[in-house]
Amino acid sequence: MIGGLLTSAAETGRPAIRRLSLADFRCYRTLRLETDARPVVLTGANGAGKTNILEALSFLVPGRGLRRAGAADITRHGLEAGSPWAVAASLDGAAGRVEIGTGREAGHERRSVRIDGKPAKPGDLSGLVSALWLTPAMDRLFIEGASGRRRFLDRLVFGLVPGHGAESGAYEHAMRERTRLLRAARDGGPRADPAWIAALEEGMARHGARVASARVESIRRLDAACRAGLGPFPAAGLAVEGEVEGWLAGGQSPEEAEERFRSALRLARARDEAAGAATCGPHRSDLAVRHVPKNLPAGQCSTGEQKAVLVSIVLAQGRVQDRAGGRAPLLLLDEVAAHLDDVRRAALFDELCGLRAQSWMTGTDALLFAGFGARAQFFRVTDATVTPDEVMT
Repeated sequence: MIGGLLTSAAETGRPAIRRLSLADFRCYRTLRLETDARPVVLTGANGAGKTNILEALSFLVPGRGLRRAGAADITRHGLEAGSPWAVAASLDGAAGRVEIGTGREAGHERRSVRIDGKPAKPGDLSGLVSALWLTPAMDRLFIEGASGRRRFLDRLVFGLVPGHGAESGAYEHAMRERTRLLRAARDGGPRADPAWIAALEEGMARHGARVASARVESIRRLDAACRAGLGPFPAAGLAVEGEVEGWLAGGQSPEEAEERFRSALRLARARDEAAGAATCGPHRSDLAVRHVPKNLPAGQCSTGEQKAVLVSIVLAQGRVQDRAGGRAPLLLLDEVAAHLDDVRRAALFDELCGLRAQSWMTGTDALLFAGFGARAQFFRVTDATVTPDEVMT
């Protein structure tokens, strides 16, 4: 650890990673990194392994991580494809310290999870910690297709509704099964029992209405925080665009929206069979974002303004989760500081230090983070080796 001014997570109440261990993960044969609750700054040349550490941390929550990689694709370079890998962390959170382990075991296709040494499901992680990340790949979030914005939307909702991941997974499972049966009939196979299709539509309607309801309520709360703005970061306006979400936003109850969605699925069977996909539902929804001071959709703003809006949303989410019961997310910010001017960079550092959760940042130039001073801990990453940066301490 960096000595001198250590502060424990227990003293601050911050969710924080206290120890991170990697084995055969990306460029790391092994790594053991001990930290305190302050922001963590990782600096080094491109390709040194900084982002790989953030990706490892992103596997401490449900999902496919910040690169959306398959479990078989993460094995250390040079090993046989699909070889085992592991990420382990000691997390200080609201319930005390918990040990999380995840990775790919030999002979298994999907990653496994252990909590305090006991087998668990990836969804069980949502009750322990949440995480948000910004990466350079997200710079085009507002101008590319809706799928990336929808994943970002659901990551925001996960932080406020821990059961959202399970509901989303159940909805998608029912949708995939229904689509499989409809495609089989379209392609000349046997036509499925209508009662079976109806049962799958029942699941889609039930879980889909819950997914949509969680999105609408979460974005309502986040929109209020985003419109308040944060110093030099622009205020943002957020809304969910989708059929089911629109019914809810228009005043229908979750029960009414569920029934309406169930009816819509039944009426759309022939259309969905021809399309080979479900043509309505929360899997097609989108997150609409506006730059409030300019009254423009974020996609029409400059690249720098879009980056500032993204940072504003992530920081607002941290504040909302913090107020919602101390579940502020781990913030994983990859190469963000280099794209901000001095005023916004200083405001970002102040906000990260004020949040009751740990943040991890990467960059090639350590001097960009000098504004943290003793409020952060600094590490140098060189060829998959991580050492305390004494120059910045």
